[in-house]
Amino acid sequence: MNKTLKIYVGLLILLFVVVIIIDFSRPKPINWTPTYNELHKRPYGTYILYDQLKNLFPNSEVKNIKVTPYEYFDGFYSWEDSLYNTNGTYMLIDNYADVDDVSAQEILDFASHGNDIFISSNYPPSKILDSLSIDIKNQYNFKGKAELSFTNPILKKDSITIEKGLSNYYISKLDSSATTVLGYQKFDTINRINYIKVQHGLGNVFLHLQPVVFTNYHLLKKNNKKYAAAVLSYLNDETIHFDSPNKVDANLSRSPLRFILSKPALRNAWWLALATLVLFMVFNAKRRQRIVKIIKPLENSTVAFTKTIGNLYYETKDHNTIIEKKITYFLEHLRRTFFVDTELLDDKFVKNLSLKANKNKKDIQLLITLILNLKAKSNCTEADLLKLNKAIEDFYTK
Repeated sequence: MNKTLKIYVGLLILLFVVVIIIDFSRPKPINWTPTYNELHKRPYGTYILYDQLKNLFPNSEVKNIKVTPYEYFDGFYSWEDSLYNTNGTYMLIDNYADVDDVSAQEILDFASHGNDIFISSNYPPSKILDSLSIDIKNQYNFKGKAELSFTNPILKKDSITIEKGLSNYYISKLDSSATTVLGYQKFDTINRINYIKVQHGLGNVFLHLQPVVFTNYHLLKKNNKKYAAAVLSYLNDETIHFDSPNKVDANLSRSPLRFILSKPALRNAWWLALATLVLFMVFNAKRRQRIVKIIKPLENSTVAFTKTIGNLYYETKDHNTIIEKKITYFLEHLRRTFFVDTELLDDKFVKNLSLKANKNKKDIQLLITLILNLKAKSNCTEADLLKLNKAIEDFYTK
């Protein structure tokens, strides 16, 4: 190692030490970001609630949902007897319930089989609201404290008053024939509905619009925990399927640097190190590698080969083979793109594909019916082949 390189390394180490000393010498600010994460002990995390679920529901097992609700509950669904191999309560507590329409429908299906759904959010999934004929409004110009209470007189003593982190989302429309009002929130003198139970099939859907009461800050404030316990007292003491914000998702970082980038001090040191390295390369690096000879890549003959094989089948009038291969390729495309099971092409498959591909259910039903008919037909014609090709191309393009 030459003298210049030693100087650069020494300066880099010195910069690391200075950054670390500065970061540790200043007080760490409180993070008030509302994460509703069960692993966070910050004010607006839900660590305390998640930790106390086993005490609130002593006979229940708490299972974390680390994937989408559709993927989770679909794994428990038995196609043989059309039942779920699990029961209990689906629980979601978040500022905004970011649940896609397919997962929302799966949640409703789970409830209709005799299970409970508990969602505490400023705005629950729109698919669930539409399905249950519920409208939610938000009054932006509100001030001061809010009194949270219950309709059940037995729970009158569990009413509380809070003022930090509030929102004024409230239920403005509901189906009175299937809905039971469980609680209110009052700003000034106006009582508005913020907690309801809706019967759905054989089960119930509980919607609560003040998720902030379940955060660490409010559960430790005064005696607010009694209100949270009273809200959850309507749920059965069965398995809790807790929808965790810590999803295993391709969009989430899996980089080995995710810990470094999550800490401000380490993140600053990392970018400083990269900047120093770039400066070192700019001023000191020399080109030592010889010019690499350009080698012409081999010609890709796959397309030509495919055309030759296709013409061979077409000229020999082997329409059955071409139709079989087009169907096989199309079903493989569906499995790879939309992650659907093509083993059984039934009504459930048509419904799932329609939702995932965002296409008209009737058009998909016609395409699947055509595929089933051609697979069963022993002697296909050129007209059958052209009809299938047009139907598949329409699926890709429309």
